Amino acid sequence: MDENGPVTESRSVRTWLTDMDGVLVREEDPIPGAKEFIAALREHDVPFLVLTNNSIFTPRDLRVRLLRSSGIDVPEESIWTSALATAQFLDDQRPGGSAYVVGESGLTAAVHDIGYVMTDRDPDYVVLGETRTYSFEAITRAIRLIAGGARFIATNPDPSGPSAQGMLPATGSVAALISTATGRQPYYIGKPNPLMMRSALNRLEAHSETTVMIGDRMDTDIISGLEAGMRTILVATGATERHQVEDFPYRPTRVVESIADVVPFVSRMSMPEDA
Repeated sequence: MDENGPVTESRSVRTWLTDMDGVLVREEDPIPGAKEFIAALREHDVPFLVLTNNSIFTPRDLRVRLLRSSGIDVPEESIWTSALATAQFLDDQRPGGSAYVVGESGLTAAVHDIGYVMTDRDPDYVVLGETRTYSFEAITRAIRLIAGGARFIATNPDPSGPSAQGMLPATGSVAALISTATGRQPYYIGKPNPLMMRSALNRLEAHSETTVMIGDRMDTDIISGLEAGMRTILVATGATERHQVEDFPYRPTRVVESIADVVPFVSRMSMPEDA
């Protein structure tokens, strides 16, 4: 397949999913074309979700941060985080359960909203997410609860994340610490688990065959979109550079320089199949 080939042959694109960091923004700076892409989706009334593995912020927080720092206007209901996907998974698996949560408001609010009790006394789950300041006391408590039989869930496997000051340890690194201590591996909900993609599709009541996933990482965004049955677009503004695509045993449907190159597709490919 030509990496610069068409996104679709005859099928329309009725739904779009896109990663946030590396596609729409770089840290808090907008990537050229991001505002226009979101505006085009909204103008054509095309259902979409902006996905992020970051579990720190609620969708409301992220909407305000994107608008104030980057000028990108994404509705709150169009943001899907690993925290929301994790909460949905817990609710599907064990409704009305309990959890010891290590994380910030994005995760605690999501777990609270599904009716879970958050406790450090014999919880059904230990749920690990990102936080700006990991507490040794909280990690120690999580280790003891998992050793005592609590099921271990983590929002995402990302080992590190960016900040204005440099690299920060993320959920995957702390999960590795807990796993080393307990001998128990977590079940990761966020990308590259296609479960996060499936939950996003379900939220939009969309079908994978008429949805495109846009991402900047071959090993998370593209593989999870592929495994969920979607067409995929890799943008070369983030983690995976164009020349690195050949290093992977799978390929995106298309490779573009940036999200700006996707804007023309929105109107062209959002038409009904019989139009």
